[in-house]
Amino acid sequence: MLHLQLNIFVLHYNRQGCEVSVKELDGLLSLLVAKKRKLEQEEAETNMQILLNFLHCLRKQKLEELNEIQADLRCIEEDVYAVEKHKIELYRARGRCLAKLRTFDDFTAVKPFPSLVDRHSSDIISNPCNIQGWKGSSDAQSKKTDEKAQISSQGLLMKDACGGPDSPYASQSGLTAARKQRVRSQLNDLKEYYLQKRQQSTAQSHKEDEGDLYAVSREGYHPGLEDFRSVLATFTQSSRLRVIAELRHGDLFHAANIISSIEFDRDDELFATAGVSRRIKIFEFSSVVNEPRDVHYPMVEMPTRSKLRCLSWNKYTKNLIASSDYDGIVTIWDVTTSQSVMEYEEHEKRAWSVDFSCTEPSMLVSGSDDCKVKIWCTNQEACALNIDMKANICSVKYNPISSNYVAIITFTTTT
Repeated sequence: MLHLQLNIFVLHYNRQGCEVSVKELDGLLSLLVAKKRKLEQEEAETNMQILLNFLHCLRKQKLEELNEIQADLRCIEEDVYAVEKHKIELYRARGRCLAKLRTFDDFTAVKPFPSLVDRHSSDIISNPCNIQGWKGSSDAQSKKTDEKAQISSQGLLMKDACGGPDSPYASQSGLTAARKQRVRSQLNDLKEYYLQKRQQSTAQSHKEDEGDLYAVSREGYHPGLEDFRSVLATFTQSSRLRVIAELRHGDLFHAANIISSIEFDRDDELFATAGVSRRIKIFEFSSVVNEPRDVHYPMVEMPTRSKLRCLSWNKYTKNLIASSDYDGIVTIWDVTTSQSVMEYEEHEKRAWSVDFSCTEPSMLVSGSDDCKVKIWCTNQEACALNIDMKANICSVKYNPISSNYVAIITFTTTT
């Protein structure tokens, strides 16, 4: 509308020269100013609406985060209460144990020597009063033991309450400094795992009956906390790896002795190695660990035509193992006969990886530099499925719980 009026004004001005009055120009300018204000108002309202929508979305998101944080805090507070309660019970049990040990030490310290015991044994047996007196003394000693245990446990609790989490006693019964440091170094990962396990257990408890809503373990932990406690204990107990055995093939620096793959069988009794030596070697794990030698010799050795890149033992059939080599050949071997039972030669370049399915013993997958992922079946001579990834395949792996999913790692070069 504004542009149309301006065009009419320009045409009228061009046709009649300077016959337009000042009043008409003022009216036109007022109209333009009003239009400008209207547009500015509309733009401001639009901007305010966009800002308001953003703030509402942000508020909703933060409220959801706040609710999630509050739920996490409730779980943490419940777990803190449960752990502190169990910790107090452990302190009390330790106090009773220490009191009994001190009582036993006191008893053994004043116990007569064997010669004196022999000397007075006849008097004790012959005098019933001595027996009753000894029994009464034993009862009194037991009563004193219980009193000492109670006093000791109370003293431990008071010491812990005064000293806090960094008190000497707390540090002795809790985590060591090294274990605490390992927790701090992986705090983010541990936090995510704890919250995940805790939320899963909470969701599971809500699905159950009301009577089992607050089901806890024998130690007073919720199932999620119990699982996390076990994982945390295992994680913090180990700080380094210790070598228990070394497998030597001869000259470690010779190129022909390079090993590119190692694989355990389903029972973890045997393991196989393969590499550029063009040989699959089967070793007995217990023999390598328990019989240290300068050179270990394999119990089975199977020669191949090409350098080997990867091995995969069948998860169900103990005597079957698959290999992939530099010529792109995928081979299935029978360990008991040391012979190949199936060869697949459809890959056009080096086959980097091969893997048997954990759920379907007849299925295996391979990946190659020809950018192909191939699904094989031990009952067929040709591949059951071919996947073109448009990139070199570095590694393939079946999902542990489903043969319908395969993880693939690819490699591409850019110039």
